[in-house]
Amino acid sequence: MSKSVFVRQAGFSFSKIMIRMTELIISTLLISIIFQSTANAHRGAKNEIDKCRFTVGSEIIHFSAYTPTFSGGESFCRFIPNIGQTHLVFDYEGHKLRKTTVEFEITKEPEGTRIYYQKPEVIKKGSVDAQVNFDKGGAGAGNYLAHVTIVYQGEKLDSHLPFSVGIEPVEESNITVIAASVILILIAAIVYTVTIRRFNARREEEKQG
Repeated sequence: MSKSVFVRQAGFSFSKIMIRMTELIISTLLISIIFQSTANAHRGAKNEIDKCRFTVGSEIIHFSAYTPTFSGGESFCRFIPNIGQTHLVFDYEGHKLRKTTVEFEITKEPEGTRIYYQKPEVIKKGSVDAQVNFDKGGAGAGNYLAHVTIVYQGEKLDSHLPFSVGIEPVEESNITVIAASVILILIAAIVYTVTIRRFNARREEEKQG
């Protein structure tokens, strides 16, 4: 094989490899973005994904946050953009909890500092409006946990929902996209390095031959 033919073939193979790696990276990113958009959709059907719903025992509670001063009637869930007077609304989706003693608490994490507490009681109307001013009392921007605890015969069953105020959380799906992209880029770099080394080795052999 002549040197010129070898160079053309090696260059063609290398180009094909890089094109395939680029296609793989783009495909992974697109699939991740589509999956993230689907997972983040706020739906109301019972078996569909809704990050504002969480279970307490066998029952489901829907969580909504409102900041009327800043956003009127717009509702938020895992991320509350504004820091100030906030209505944290917990709505029972079933009827069993309306007959059960339930305790509510909001803590700032990771310190675990309590910023809101409602003693255990039966909420027959099935809705709780916890009003918290995140601009006072040392609350401020940060990560929080909403604790909902069922109290029955002296035993407690705690469930919680994480949310953030004033800081946008890093979604797990975003981390997955970044990690996948980094891995693919590293693979592409390794393939590139190996291909170049083989190309140079073959070229040296051609020169010596």
